[in-house]
Amino acid sequence: GMGSGMGSGGRSGMGAALRALVLAGLLCAPRAGGTELTFELPDSDKQCFHQELERGLKFTLDYQVISGGHYDVDCYMEDPNGKMIYKETKKQYDSFPHRTEVKGVYTFCFSNEFSTFSHKTVYFDFQVGDEPPILPDMSNRVTALTQMESACVTIHEALNTVIDSQTHYRLREAQDRSRAEDLNGRVSYWSVGETLILFVVSIGQVLLLKSFFTEKRAGSGRAGT
Repeated sequence: GMGSGMGSGGRSGMGAALRALVLAGLLCAPRAGGTELTFELPDSDKQCFHQELERGLKFTLDYQVISGGHYDVDCYMEDPNGKMIYKETKKQYDSFPHRTEVKGVYTFCFSNEFSTFSHKTVYFDFQVGDEPPILPDMSNRVTALTQMESACVTIHEALNTVIDSQTHYRLREAQDRSRAEDLNGRVSYWSVGETLILFVVSIGQVLLLKSFFTEKRAGSGRAGT
């Protein structure tokens, strides 16, 4: 009985240590490098960003309009030779993956020049490079992954999906909050307008009724004389 208990406890402790080791490896595993930025884009304005990239490098540009107008923006990207490799107009959100064909400075711009009064808030995530393998010898491995290694890779991919989902829902929450604040402002202005209209109508009714009684009193005085 004692031997069985010690074996079970030893396996449990080893399992906990293994899980802790796998989790530590996942937390330390690097993702592809990149930049996230949320910025203000005034009406009739344009913002451009520049990134120097090597040839044959993969990148992905994700962007989304968080607030302002119809939540749309123009976006385009040029390679170092000035060639247009991406262009979209009045998009609320989009994702553009690409592998560079030439080395140099790549330029991507967000334009709100079509809007004359709507101020926008834009988010973008510019990810550069392929994600490194979670295991050091994974790319040169000729044998199948062990059960622990397969579980590690699966959990790592699931965590990446969770990170992407959290970013998406965080942006949606910010967009919904902006819409709610805009709707609240419109309702407040409408309520103030209704109050002013009711106030004016009430004063008009009082003055109209007062004029009726004044005319009646004047008519009765003339009849008596």
